[in-house]
Amino acid sequence: MNAGFFLRLKAFLFDYLLILAYMLVLAVFSMFLIPSIQQLFTGSPASAQLAGFLMITLPVSLYFTLADSRIGGGSFGKRIIGIRVMDLDGRPLSVLHSAVRTALKFVPWELSHFLVYRLMWLGDDPVPVGYMILGGLIYALIGAYIAAPFFTKRKQSVYDLAIRTEVVRLENAADEQKPGSLTA
Repeated sequence: MNAGFFLRLKAFLFDYLLILAYMLVLAVFSMFLIPSIQQLFTGSPASAQLAGFLMITLPVSLYFTLADSRIGGGSFGKRIIGIRVMDLDGRPLSVLHSAVRTALKFVPWELSHFLVYRLMWLGDDPVPVGYMILGGLIYALIGAYIAAPFFTKRKQSVYDLAIRTEVVRLENAADEQKPGSLTA
């Protein structure tokens, strides 16, 4: 059975606790142990974007890539909730398949980082039309990602449709072993 939006959201909230813990560790390091890290974010928008990508986006993406592949068997949140990402044939994802899924999943997140870093350097200047269009695209993508599971047969998000994956509920092993069940 496919996992709907709310199960997936619960799983992501548990995963987000790990992400917040990681960001807290980064904050402690950058404030108290290695304050020079902060200088990486005060140069140009491009250097700030690169530093943010290397310190936040890349580690978080690697976490989801490995955790949701056959190596990890599911992220922390997915394991707690009892769901897993599979290909459409019911197989766990290879690392490459999981990496492409993760990259597509985080496109709006990274685009929003890109936009925020540029908006920070505007100061009192008017916001360029291109930035407004990018902001609209980000919201449209997020809306499509959230809405798609409500309207697709397999409750897939846009990135699941694109990479041909689905999130499924794991069957309870105890239920499978009950007398009279088909698998007993």
